[in-house]
Amino acid sequence: MKDRLDGLTFKDMIMAAYVRINDSQQTINELNVFPVPDGDTGTNMTLTMLNARKELSSRTPKTLGEACDVTASALLRGARGNSGVILSLLFRGFARAMKEKRSADAAEVAAALGEGVAAAYKAVMKPTEGTILTVSRLAAAAAAQAAEGGADVEGSIAGALEAARAALEKTVEQNPVLKKAGVVDAGGKGYVIILEAMLAVARGEEVAAAETVEVREKAEFSEFETEDIKFAYCTEFIVARETDKDPALLRSFLSTLGDSIVVVDDDEIIKVHVHNNCPGVVLTEALTYGSLQTVKIENMRNQHTELTSRGEEAPQAPAEPSKPLGVIAVCAGDGLESIFRDLGADGIVSGGQTMNPSTEDLVRAVDLVPAETVIILPNNKNIILAANQCDAITDKKVIVVPTTTVPQGISAMLGYDAEGEPEEVAAAMEETGGAVHTFSVTYAARDSEFDGLTMKEGDYLALLEGKLLVSGSDFDAIVPEIAASIAGFDPACVTVYYGSDASEADADALAAKLAEAVPDAEVQVLSGGQPVYYYVISAE
Repeated sequence: MKDRLDGLTFKDMIMAAYVRINDSQQTINELNVFPVPDGDTGTNMTLTMLNARKELSSRTPKTLGEACDVTASALLRGARGNSGVILSLLFRGFARAMKEKRSADAAEVAAALGEGVAAAYKAVMKPTEGTILTVSRLAAAAAAQAAEGGADVEGSIAGALEAARAALEKTVEQNPVLKKAGVVDAGGKGYVIILEAMLAVARGEEVAAAETVEVREKAEFSEFETEDIKFAYCTEFIVARETDKDPALLRSFLSTLGDSIVVVDDDEIIKVHVHNNCPGVVLTEALTYGSLQTVKIENMRNQHTELTSRGEEAPQAPAEPSKPLGVIAVCAGDGLESIFRDLGADGIVSGGQTMNPSTEDLVRAVDLVPAETVIILPNNKNIILAANQCDAITDKKVIVVPTTTVPQGISAMLGYDAEGEPEEVAAAMEETGGAVHTFSVTYAARDSEFDGLTMKEGDYLALLEGKLLVSGSDFDAIVPEIAASIAGFDPACVTVYYGSDASEADADALAAKLAEAVPDAEVQVLSGGQPVYYYVISAE
């Protein structure tokens, strides 16, 4: 290894890091305390790194500072989920330390790693030890110690990796949630993999570049009249080929559910595009072939985002402010989108659990709102940190109301005053949103054990505020515990939002059982159309 790190070598490190983390994304996902549906850290980190890979692939950076700056900018805009945002911040601080440097020695590299850690800790409101933050902090300290001892760049990174691995092993004891599940931190594991790739490049080892498959990247909505659209959802995803199942079987399966089917496969991935009415069923079948790498679900009858407008179509110009205040909300499902629109939301960003939008997705939506200040309702805990980065990227003022569920976001809209002072309005929205309790019903994607409970693939999972409440193979058997928990809050209003894989009749039956448990509450049923969750239930 040369005594100094230059821009081309750093580029190779990032390209290698993407390959390694892409190969390991399912392993990382499985550490993310699944089946409570938060198991997307590997996916989020992979998609975040992919953005940097795309930006760097067509560039030949002349200096280290240039390579770091391109990487940091791409990571920030592509950051998805808490893990992706923290990763972007680690490289953002690194880039600031390397600004205008042609190259750097071991001490400068170690110092830059430390700057990255400082940036990440500063951005996280309540830093938690036993996470990627701990792993990166101890790695940076070890890199500095190695450099002080006379190590070169390779030796400094090797020291960081050794410390990171040791720190990762200890996370299972530092974090109570990880200890219950008996796993190490998923984000920390991802960071270790990135350091492993960087060290491999420093040692001159070859890391094969990930293959790119050229396929149709968007639905051609102009080919259809709205009333002629038989299938509501444009579903696109990439699934890793991790089984021996023939992709032709997937194509046959999809033909029974929808049309406009495009299935392109190579030795490593299968890329799919299909118009259908039950994306949850589509994705569940896709998981039998391997882990999902990317997912996009758009409602073709009610398009509110730009996610499928990339490619040859020119991006829309930012809207000039014509009013003082606006709102965008994150959700998935045509029914939920309509509810937010009816309550006054200016824009919708498609996303949610397992489909975290990137910071760039959020910024694009913010720029299209004709307001001086835009309030973001993330409606998911894993989207809040990405939303918090928007204010530094767009020219508009952005305020994030930290809603963690869609019902919280809907309730927050009831406190929205388009004519009020932005900070006061945001505070009122946060207060009204915080009064809601959210229950959700989904399914276990595989056999698993969590918090002392054993679950089989396909079991129903009932969650309260994102934490496992009860599970079982018979939905009717878990309803009483859901009802009892709702009754414990003595709500005045209970709303059942049924998803794309549930029927109105079944939702009505569930609502009737809940009404028996809370006879004094108003119980209503609304179509949410959301994927992943059969039901989302609010109690307020």
